[in-house]
Amino acid sequence: MNMSKSEIAILKEKAVQAAKNAHAPYSHFSVGAALESEDGTIYIGCNVESSSYGLTVCAERNAIASAIVDGQKKFKAMAVYSLNAATPCGACRQVIWDICKDIPIYLFDNQGNDKQINASDLLPYPFDDKMLEGI
Repeated sequence: MNMSKSEIAILKEKAVQAAKNAHAPYSHFSVGAALESEDGTIYIGCNVESSSYGLTVCAERNAIASAIVDGQKKFKAMAVYSLNAATPCGACRQVIWDICKDIPIYLFDNQGNDKQINASDLLPYPFDDKMLEGI
């Protein structure tokens, strides 16, 4: 799905604002995500760390969970902001694929490094229901 520069700018700003609310007392690495549904609603998320690191929840999954709680099922794009335009972790890549399918993901940082990648590029061989066919 093609997004205009102004639509991408809005997603970026929402992701930057979400990162400001991150709870990252251990890594000191704040991340914000903004997920746009097909109807244009934008859902945000930030990383929320736990001292038991495995319980930490990433910004991307928090944004997706917020959208799901609101009843959304179809998505246009996601923006992720961090200090180094980091790509989503493996768990987030799988959840993005499971819930959002092959959406564009815009990665940003505070140095003006902007990248656009598709979910299928992040997770070229996803685990999904197609893998179970024929079993």
